[in-house]
Amino acid sequence: MKRLIDLFRNKYFIAIAAFGVWMLFFDKNDIIAQYEYSAQVSKMQQEKDFYTKEIELVKKDLKELDSNLISAEKFAREKYFMKKANEDVFVIVKEQEKK
Repeated sequence: MKRLIDLFRNKYFIAIAAFGVWMLFFDKNDIIAQYEYSAQVSKMQQEKDFYTKEIELVKKDLKELDSNLISAEKFAREKYFMKKANEDVFVIVKEQEKK
């Protein structure tokens, strides 16, 4: 018991403990901030992966559109509902089941 009390009275222990408490709870980069930063990095990495995949899809579509005029017409009709002057376009939307 006396040894424990002597340890708490030691100026080096007090300085190290105060520094540790300061760094863990009161500093700008405390534990909570580090957790939030890691969560933010994880979210941004997921967004980066998503956008990388989307870029690849768009590049593939662009390459296909540049190479073939028929595919350009098909793309315009399917994605943007474009039509010729003498045509009518009907868009059918399926209703989702209500629970």
